[in-house]
Amino acid sequence: MRPLVDFAPQHTPTSDLPDPTALLQSLTRGVLEVLAGVREVDQLARWFTEDAYRSMLTRANLAARARSARGVVPQRLTCSILSTRWSAPADGVVEAAVIVATPARARAVAIRLEGIDRRWRATTLAVL
Repeated sequence: MRPLVDFAPQHTPTSDLPDPTALLQSLTRGVLEVLAGVREVDQLARWFTEDAYRSMLTRANLAARARSARGVVPQRLTCSILSTRWSAPADGVVEAAVIVATPARARAVAIRLEGIDRRWRATTLAVL
């Protein structure tokens, strides 16, 4: 008899995952570029869970509508990451805050990563 195979997403322990700092910073830059209208949200899809992706898609559409209503043309965003702080409240889970400076203002991005199928995936993201 063959063993049963579980096709559901599998939890991955932290010990089997890379340091999340580089991913946190890349996701932050990518998300800010999506909101600025210079990147498609689909380019970040592989790093989000389905619910987080839908939430980001909704936010990107609202930002595009707001830019259109004001007549603002999307422009490449210049930003620098001031700090990245994260903690691991559970095995295979990282909660982080990334502080970013843009020419207009400083912003904070809160991200929760979970180890799913041997890689980090963002399950929650909020741009403050």
